[in-house]
Amino acid sequence: MSNYANLPVPTPEGGLNRYLQEIRKFPLLEPEEEYMLAKRWVEDQDTEAAHKMVTSHLRLAAKIAMGYRGYGLPQAEVISEANVGLMQAVKRFDPERGFRLATYAMWWIRASIQEYILRSWSLVKLGTTSAQKKLFFNLRKAKARIGALEDGDMRPENVKRIAHDLGVTETEVISMNRRLSGGDASLNATVGQEGEGTMQWQDWLEDESADQASDYEARDELEARRELLAVAMKVLNDRERDILTQRRLSDETITLEDLSSQYDVSRERIRQIEVRAFEKLQERMRELAAERGMAPAA
Repeated sequence: MSNYANLPVPTPEGGLNRYLQEIRKFPLLEPEEEYMLAKRWVEDQDTEAAHKMVTSHLRLAAKIAMGYRGYGLPQAEVISEANVGLMQAVKRFDPERGFRLATYAMWWIRASIQEYILRSWSLVKLGTTSAQKKLFFNLRKAKARIGALEDGDMRPENVKRIAHDLGVTETEVISMNRRLSGGDASLNATVGQEGEGTMQWQDWLEDESADQASDYEARDELEARRELLAVAMKVLNDRERDILTQRRLSDETITLEDLSSQYDVSRERIRQIEVRAFEKLQERMRELAAERGMAPAA
């Protein structure tokens, strides 16, 4: 994939509990540090910068992977697939678009996991329509939403409601529920091998706000956030908006030197204005996301 993939990264094969503890040691990145690392990767193919972005987001990949437990697949392999998606995200991440890596990476991580699950499950069992695949990945969440927690077959009224909500037939809901119900993992089951500790699945559950939707839903969210960005830009004054746009939102970014000449100030002053404008923009976007009931950008 890239040379940075050959740099040392923890893997879950040696024990899941040990792995989850180990990846906690990697520090999270501040926005400006993440931006500079991403620039080093994009402009100079700096493998150490890319490696640092990957390792700082291993916890995100593991957390998302935990949301896909219960499909009868080894959790270590699901996490490994999540890490593949994370590395793909880092490889393609554009730091000039104004979003954090975590917001971008979560879509690649989910896509990688879902592709792995679909490869591992027979398409004959799953069905081939997009509605059936959506049912496969959303049935548990739909059941939890309406309190359908009973073992075995669901009550007819619950089947009918889920079929309506997900746009499939009642027969498909019953069939998929029977296929998946045998593989559910207890939330109280211990993670890892015997003697590794007592960490439980429920300690690593994905956030309720995290959406396990398919790719088209991710694209819808991206469009919504683009609209948020356009509205949030109004919080900036003309100079801030122009500098931030030229530095982070244009296809061809302008250098600090060129902007310092354009505004007749020092390069450091341009950098300060850029950083402050970005912080104001992020804060405004979080406010708008909260107002509209959207999950905030990371």
